[in-house]
Amino acid sequence: MSMAMVGMIAGMALGFAGYFGGFGAFLLVAALGAVGFVVGRFAEGDLDLGDFFRARDERRDRRR
Repeated sequence: MSMAMVGMIAGMALGFAGYFGGFGAFLLVAALGAVGFVVGRFAEGDLDLGDFFRARDERRDRRR
């Protein structure tokens, strides 16, 4: 599935949540979508838990 299709589906979900549930539902769907995105990237192996806990300077040194 292309990223454009994923973006469209996410936008439609947020639109429905905002229309039928109000702003609170919109924020809840957006927050849960962000959590799901991070968990999905972690499950695919694109993220490492250490990336969230390392100091910013350590990340720069590692990439050089």
